[in-house]
Amino acid sequence: MTNHLKKLLGHTAVYGLSSIIGRLLNYLLVPLYTRLFLPAEYGVVTDLYAYVGFLLVLLTYGMETAFFRFSEKQTDKEKVFSTAISSLLLTSALFIFVMILFAQQFANLLQYPQNKEYIIWFAVIIGIDAFISLPFAKLRRVNKAVKFAVFKFINIGINIGFNLFFLLLCPYLLKNNPNTIISSFYNPDIGVSYIFISNLIASSFTLLLFLPDFLKINYKFSKKLLKQMLIYGYPLLFAGLAGMINEVIDRILLKYLINIPETVENSQDYIMSQIGIYGANYKLSILMTLFIQAFRYAAEPFFFSQQKAKKAKTIYANILKYFIIFGLIIFLGIMLYIDILKYFINSSYHEGLKIVPILLFANLFLGIIYNLSIWYKLTDRTHFAAYIAGGGAVITIILNIILIPFIGYLGSAWATLVCYFSMMTASYFLGQKYYKIKYELKSIFMYILIAGLIYYISLIFDIEGLLKYITNTLLIIIFLAVVFFKEIVKYR
Repeated sequence: MTNHLKKLLGHTAVYGLSSIIGRLLNYLLVPLYTRLFLPAEYGVVTDLYAYVGFLLVLLTYGMETAFFRFSEKQTDKEKVFSTAISSLLLTSALFIFVMILFAQQFANLLQYPQNKEYIIWFAVIIGIDAFISLPFAKLRRVNKAVKFAVFKFINIGINIGFNLFFLLLCPYLLKNNPNTIISSFYNPDIGVSYIFISNLIASSFTLLLFLPDFLKINYKFSKKLLKQMLIYGYPLLFAGLAGMINEVIDRILLKYLINIPETVENSQDYIMSQIGIYGANYKLSILMTLFIQAFRYAAEPFFFSQQKAKKAKTIYANILKYFIIFGLIIFLGIMLYIDILKYFINSSYHEGLKIVPILLFANLFLGIIYNLSIWYKLTDRTHFAAYIAGGGAVITIILNIILIPFIGYLGSAWATLVCYFSMMTASYFLGQKYYKIKYELKSIFMYILIAGLIYYISLIFDIEGLLKYITNTLLIIIFLAVVFFKEIVKYR
């Protein structure tokens, strides 16, 4: 493995300390949620957080990537940051104001007429998170990975702490002592709302952590520079919005398209329970999702910093290959031990386990798309990002509309897989035209084929108990051995 790959792997590991371990801790709340709340109640959480992704992309409008790009091009890097952060401050504040002003109207639109407080809480959460995305991006650019990780851990720790406080400690104290001070501010009837309140507290505290950094900034706003950054970033905005359609529109469309059996008495509860089951099983692919998240944090600034290297394209090709290898290891690790990992969620959600392998491969394709995206970012052809993601969004919407009424959330899972595969294919062929990189396709296809064959073998062996896990462990060792002898040995 080359020094460049080791450097990227090191950065991925550090950022992964905050994003993978941190978000994994956050995901560990899912077993709590699925045991405290019915699928219909958890469906509310899944539904509302689906909108968060859209709004965060809208409110950051490609400014993070534009910041990385112009920090490399401009000599006055402080002016780049202060110009970008001023823009985000204005748009985030305006968003919060409008959402609070029309909170009841938005609550009616989302079919939560009795809970306009949801809109207010989420408006502040999203506004703050959009604003502080740039300070976090700056920490990545200047390689302050430790500070980045600490701030992320604090955010997640506060969120988890207040979740446990509101969902476990308060009910316990109230049950054992009804006259305790807890009764003055805690209301057990609002249930899932405490998940949102905990998030709001965590986001607000993280904003305060960055306050000393904001006070040190020598603000140099440049209208000309902002215009250039917006021009660079706006295609990424549309690409991001299209990407969020691909990522979360299924959870939104399920609410309106799912077929309700005639035997169901409460249609709203049935709809929200199906959304909750889908969302909970989606969480079982967290290791793949978190691996991709950590990789993205480290890879984007790394890709830009390596563009002038003599063997830059070779570096990019090797990174994709190793990314796929690690992704396939995660896929096998989850699916060969799914009988154990399924207890991550309550048994009332297990009917949705059939979507897990589909979503794992879909997310692997998504990670490959992030790798391939380097061609349009380095050649300043970011408009292609919008075209590719837009095409994927069309596929996602059409397939969800066609499949959901017939096979429910399983149709959403297949739509996600087809969408990301199509985007990956389009990005590869366009990249070969504008920024040709000789990827090791033969090796990549071989690894995918071997992983698929191993998974198939694990399915056809009808064995139970300890013998099953011994067999599956041996199958994973076989895959690792193939990788070792083909990749590691040849570098010695």
